[in-house]
Amino acid sequence: MIRLQRITTADTSLYSYMEKLMTKSFPSAEYRELEDLRKYTDTKIHFHNNIILHNDAPVGFITYWDFGHFYYIEHFAIDPTQRNGGHGKSVLNHLFQLLKHPIVLEVEMPEEEMAQRRINFYQRQGFSLWEKPYQQPPYKAGDNYLPMLLMAYGNLQCEKDFDSVKEHIYREVYNVK
Repeated sequence: MIRLQRITTADTSLYSYMEKLMTKSFPSAEYRELEDLRKYTDTKIHFHNNIILHNDAPVGFITYWDFGHFYYIEHFAIDPTQRNGGHGKSVLNHLFQLLKHPIVLEVEMPEEEMAQRRINFYQRQGFSLWEKPYQQPPYKAGDNYLPMLLMAYGNLQCEKDFDSVKEHIYREVYNVK
């Protein structure tokens, strides 16, 4: 059974597991400095850093923001040794039951096979791809904006909601005014 457990830096072994999986699963340009992540985890009440547990064993992590009228999944990774076992689908199904508002996430441009597979995975789970230009702001000083796309699950529409969703994510997640 899949379960999410919100963690803080005081949960030392689970937090260490999450940081290792973060650095293994994402390029450096796609996550904030680890010290900043620790601070967000411990102080930002709308930021949820969760370990994914399957039968009480960690199999991944998911971080998301609660913006009241929608949720934004910032990072989601299943441990490489646990992939292709249905955990990703189970986590999303669990989230759909847990979170009562639409969910938004960023995906890489579908230029490489893995990026296309990721998009296809989310589409199979009910997300729609918003094919409007979107740039992920840099997490670290000196890094560039990254071309990405947004995907949404629930009652959000690209034409109507794109600008407000983008502005909210920019302001709250990336501190871009």
